[in-house]
Amino acid sequence: MDNVRKWFEENRITEVECLIPDITGNARGKIIPASKYLKEGGMRLPESIFYQTVTGDWPDDDDLFDWTEKDMNLEPDTDSVRFVPWAKEPTAQLIHDCYDSQGQLIGMAPRSVLRKVLALYEKEGWKPIVAPELEFFLVKKNLDWDYPLEPPIGRNGRPETARQSFSIDAVNEFDPLFEDMYDYCEAQNLDVDTLVHESGAAQMEINFDHGEPILACDQVFLFKRTMREAALQHDTYATFMAKPMEDEPGSAMHIHQSLVDFNGNNLFANEDGSNSQMFLSFIAGLQQFTPASIAFYAPNVNSYRRLMFGDSAPINLQWGIDNRTVGLRVPLSDPQNRRVENRFAGADANPYLAMALTLACGYIGMKKQLTPSAEETGDVSEDRYTLPGTLEEALVKLEQCEELKEILGERFVNCYVAVKRKEYQTYFKVISSWEREFLLLNV
Repeated sequence: MDNVRKWFEENRITEVECLIPDITGNARGKIIPASKYLKEGGMRLPESIFYQTVTGDWPDDDDLFDWTEKDMNLEPDTDSVRFVPWAKEPTAQLIHDCYDSQGQLIGMAPRSVLRKVLALYEKEGWKPIVAPELEFFLVKKNLDWDYPLEPPIGRNGRPETARQSFSIDAVNEFDPLFEDMYDYCEAQNLDVDTLVHESGAAQMEINFDHGEPILACDQVFLFKRTMREAALQHDTYATFMAKPMEDEPGSAMHIHQSLVDFNGNNLFANEDGSNSQMFLSFIAGLQQFTPASIAFYAPNVNSYRRLMFGDSAPINLQWGIDNRTVGLRVPLSDPQNRRVENRFAGADANPYLAMALTLACGYIGMKKQLTPSAEETGDVSEDRYTLPGTLEEALVKLEQCEELKEILGERFVNCYVAVKRKEYQTYFKVISSWEREFLLLNV
């Protein structure tokens, strides 16, 4: 904590936002006076915050959860200390890891799940290198949730109506907003790389520099918070819903991943530049275990609208080089940068859990020395949809996968399923406008 104390003093910090990512990927925690935080060296929160659904409900499976609400000891990742640039007073934010009274990581915490997977890689002498690409929409403020979302008004006084892929001028329509975003990111040392306009109306994509998985997920976690705040400063919403608008494409979180040894040599390429057996087995693991992982890549009922009805969304388990119609794309690169892009995760995915799952699938593939299907060289975007089509179907696939349960922890998987199944049941109770329009007087 000495480096944190020094940083607080140098920057005259008066308050601390103590953060942990919850199951959804949102920030939970406490705001504490800096002096008190330094004196106590951390904080406590009940483990039950990981049992709560996105609607604020609780699962019905009482046997899975400890409802005594035991406290967790939260210890700061001191490398995560950053400013809260939009705060009026000098405020810091710190991401924490969760431990029990015996000093063991809490298995329900998303950061713990990723750390568990990374420990398997470290034991083998492998080091994953990842780079997320995150899409999102800017939309008009929406105060009536029965009313469809609309694109916001840009500087020219008009909303976007046409597709504007990679348009510089379309991004410039929101220059003041993005200037604030970049200022906020710079103040937090977020390694945002490239901002581009995607194909949807006011849909953007931000790329992050490649790096270590925990750090990359911290960047995504903090960027979502930052982007929402920057948008609100301009009377606009930033949404990371997977499919926020019926006639617009969905938003993804593509994950580029490669593997190096402790000397930095890329293990996905042979000396002659060809694909290594480890690389092919990594892809095979993703192919075999992605259906059981979809509940993490597509964690909400809305997520399946992107997969089943979204433009450019993956619908298959094929892989190919420089082919964006497959679920697993291998970008053109030299051997030292050989990598695979997992295109399944939506922008609504918890980055820590999505990252943990893609690395877990690849790990199983390498350990089992699995063989992938043949490379797909053609357009398969019109092929049959082969992934789970609903959250409930995805949860059943997850429950049946013993390999993932062993890696992630059976208790975590069971609790995650219970939380997500409760969300699905809560959604299913709602009578939609479609039902009132077409069924009210016709059945």
